[in-house]
Amino acid sequence: MTQTLTPPTTTSRPRAEVEAWLAAFEQALTAEDVGAAVGLFATDSYWRDLVSFTWNMVTVEGPDGVRDLLDSTLARVAPQGFVVADDLGEPSEAGGVVETWIRFETGVGRGLGHLRLKDGRCWTLLTTLAELKGHEEPVSGRRPRGAEHGADPARRTWTEKREQEAAELGRSTQPYVLVVGGGQGGIALSARLRQLDVPTIVIDQHPRAGDAWRARYKSLCLHDPVWYDHLPYLDFPKTWPVFAPKDKIADWLEMYTKVMELNYWGSTQCLSATYDAAAAEWVVEVDRDGERITLRPQQLVLATGMSGKASVPAFEGMDVFEGDQHHSSQHPGPDAYRGKRAVVIGANNSAHDICAALWEAGADVTMVQRSSTHIVRSDSLMTFALGGLYSEQAVAAGMTTQKADLTFASLPYRIMHEFQIPVYDAIRKHDADFYSRLEAAGFMLDYGDDDSGLFMKYLRRGSGYYIDVGASELVANGDIHLESGVDVERLTKDAVVLTNGTTLPADLVVYATGYGSMNGWAADLISPEVADTVGKVWGLGSGTTKDPGPWEGEERNMWKPTQQQALWFHGGNLHQSRHYSLYLALQLKAREAGIDTPVYGLQEVHHLS
Repeated sequence: MTQTLTPPTTTSRPRAEVEAWLAAFEQALTAEDVGAAVGLFATDSYWRDLVSFTWNMVTVEGPDGVRDLLDSTLARVAPQGFVVADDLGEPSEAGGVVETWIRFETGVGRGLGHLRLKDGRCWTLLTTLAELKGHEEPVSGRRPRGAEHGADPARRTWTEKREQEAAELGRSTQPYVLVVGGGQGGIALSARLRQLDVPTIVIDQHPRAGDAWRARYKSLCLHDPVWYDHLPYLDFPKTWPVFAPKDKIADWLEMYTKVMELNYWGSTQCLSATYDAAAAEWVVEVDRDGERITLRPQQLVLATGMSGKASVPAFEGMDVFEGDQHHSSQHPGPDAYRGKRAVVIGANNSAHDICAALWEAGADVTMVQRSSTHIVRSDSLMTFALGGLYSEQAVAAGMTTQKADLTFASLPYRIMHEFQIPVYDAIRKHDADFYSRLEAAGFMLDYGDDDSGLFMKYLRRGSGYYIDVGASELVANGDIHLESGVDVERLTKDAVVLTNGTTLPADLVVYATGYGSMNGWAADLISPEVADTVGKVWGLGSGTTKDPGPWEGEERNMWKPTQQQALWFHGGNLHQSRHYSLYLALQLKAREAGIDTPVYGLQEVHHLS
């Protein structure tokens, strides 16, 4: 008889190292030996937790931070089952860093995370809540059957059930969550909540989902590529353009609200909101297409856009200017301004897009750049910054949207700039001629306070950059006139007068002057007192331009509990709306299900707006 020999199983050194660390970590946690767990972290280390341990979004730093988190949470979290997530990839090593995807459980949920080790100790740890036990999404093997086989004289069709739900919710029954704002943020969150069976209404002042996009200037396209922009559950088709035009996105959002069965109230304006602490609910007055309705949700989410309210400057003479003037958010497009003289105040994304569209329509356009701007060419951004995670090549190499999102999330904000600086150094070298021509035209360039480029500027302040899709060439060659390093002194009846004495004749003035903090919406809809209780929304506390310290480590007030009970903020770009909607939805579902949710590290308020 021939004997078949089974070759011995070999374990890679990276796998052995991470499995040893995970076993030691779990043993320490199970024994509630905080000191032993802390000893597994390097002096220079970071633990980012998205809801799983903290019911919050928190990054702690160093052994002292780990100790404080575990002292406050370990007894109730009951973490266990830390293993390598083999379905997401094999542990690996590069540059002295061993890293792996991990799975684990807590008493109430299942988690997914990422671990990086240096010299056998934790350098970075990401832990995220992926699902709640007993409240899993109805996906794959849990999907609903749809058809109800057999005979039933009381049968109701899917359409009849949806019609009944739509007729009752907000009237005879109340939503648990009211989402104010029906853009991509509100829609993504509502889709998550729908799958978690949380009664939700999303309201928007526009008649149709997607109208916020339809109303923007006609040349607007997404500056982020398609792989970065999928919504939850339903990816864009493989035939979708890399950069989607605004009206195509609008139609997709409208379709999405229908097929995801969202309770979307268009033509609905939020008039006021007051929190009734005794009843633990909000009293929200809305106008739905002329009908006054009082809603009483237990949770209120403002998904009105991370950029907040439009910041419209107050220049002398605005009241006497006889031409058209408006904020960039209200710009109707270029068609009415053919042959006209246009002055655009600002030099960021909207300013460049609007200037280019006006020039194409035959307007005489001048951009007034008051402060420096970071410019990065779209092709270079895709090649150097996004290609490894969000590209066709990444997909072909096995990268999924979930893995890409979690990879990005696994880098703590404190050290993220260190990974970004080499990317933008490479872009500066690759596009040196492009930048030289812009500077020769007088354009004031920057690369962020620490040369870390676009992503850090976005995360820190949400402004100060342009992803070039063509307008920069028009600036460099003089087709778009440029006045830089100046400000507006005043307007006359037919001109803009700058602080350097230059007078720009104008039929149109566009204020591409950005947006204020999202808590401005809270001031309008709820009260200035609540807005101050919550404080500034967005920013990390980096101490860089427009992101004042102290260091906070996570985006202020976004996707997590605030100092105002039952008030939440949601939004960001399509990537953030997709990814962080999961964690906000799980926090809301836990409260709806009666799960205890003690919050660790509730942020303090350092800035009011």
